[in-house]
Amino acid sequence: MRKSTDRILTTHAGSLPRTPELLAANAARETSPEDTDGYAELLQEAVTDLVRRQQQAGIDIPNDGEYGHAMSAEVDYGAWWSYSFARLSGLSVAETGIWEMEPRRSEPGKVVLTSFGDRRDRRRFSAAYTDPSSGITTGKQKVFPKVTGPVNYTGHDAVAGDIAHLKTGLASAGLSEGFLASLSPGSCSRIANDYYATEEEFIYACADAMREEYKAIVDAGLIVQIDDPSIAENWDQINPEPSVEDYLRFTEIRVEALNYALRGLPEEQIRFHLCWGSWHGPHTTDIEFRHLVDTLLKINAGGYSFEAGNVRHEHEWRVWEDTKLPDGKVIIPGVVSHATNVVEHPELVADRIERFARLVGRENVIASTDCGLGGRVHPQIAAAKLATLGEGARIASSRLW
Repeated sequence: MRKSTDRILTTHAGSLPRTPELLAANAARETSPEDTDGYAELLQEAVTDLVRRQQQAGIDIPNDGEYGHAMSAEVDYGAWWSYSFARLSGLSVAETGIWEMEPRRSEPGKVVLTSFGDRRDRRRFSAAYTDPSSGITTGKQKVFPKVTGPVNYTGHDAVAGDIAHLKTGLASAGLSEGFLASLSPGSCSRIANDYYATEEEFIYACADAMREEYKAIVDAGLIVQIDDPSIAENWDQINPEPSVEDYLRFTEIRVEALNYALRGLPEEQIRFHLCWGSWHGPHTTDIEFRHLVDTLLKINAGGYSFEAGNVRHEHEWRVWEDTKLPDGKVIIPGVVSHATNVVEHPELVADRIERFARLVGRENVIASTDCGLGGRVHPQIAAAKLATLGEGARIASSRLW
């Protein structure tokens, strides 16, 4: 993982809008998974073109847009998570397509996740969430499986395809560094479990399984981005609101399981992405970053990506006034938001970058987006946001060097 030694480098947080052709092909494959004629070629062409477009926008460290994590018009940005369902054994799906989870209540010292619809944000703003004109979106995930047998990784061919497509795209653009996103054990285990005796056993089974994907990516010479909203987003999915101390204890096992999955892998090829779920909603039930930053830095990664550009979390750049970034690490703050159709002015992007550079050192900042843009903003707007990110980084570099 490069550092910003002579200018501010840029990247983004993962998902990018799919092409209409790719969306149509993914939708067709949902009904006929065996229909693979021409799909690999279409996917390779799409990734190669996407890497080129990222480069033209001024993105130094691109990815495949998560195009290998199949997303169609029926399954929007939830693909960052749902892609794992096709790469793990031991999962089953109800005849209706959805296993319903009953609302559960936490107690002091005993924290449990509740059902999706019982989250505190959705209860507080229930009228807005049920009003189609409100503009609030949470994604349309069609299938939630549950665990009914041993969880093992079966996605070897799929991740090999992701690696090959990105490396081909990088070579075509003359680039040497790129990243692929992969799901964390903590987020992987956020489905119903009818097999493992304890939550800890289930999380560690996910760690063993997902480690195979992490290792494949780093062995190929790429950077692996661990996607893990569970570290921050779980706070909203606990009802009633727990104490911060109880929540951090609840989270600790997820960090320990992730570090177990990353054991022996080179930290310089690992970056961790933390976000608060990133749905288009109020986010008044987000936990404050100041409560999480020490837990974040316990994760064995070389870089830490986090939301810092949306209006709920932009003020939290001040966390780094009191928090020392460990030597050799970099931060990858979001300085462009996925949560608004307004395209940030490059001067604002530069200002945001400079705040972090003044606190942790310019060489330790890589500018990014808050979260994935795919499924959240129109492709034209996503392209404009990447371009303003690139231009903002150029302005900041001219000021900092």
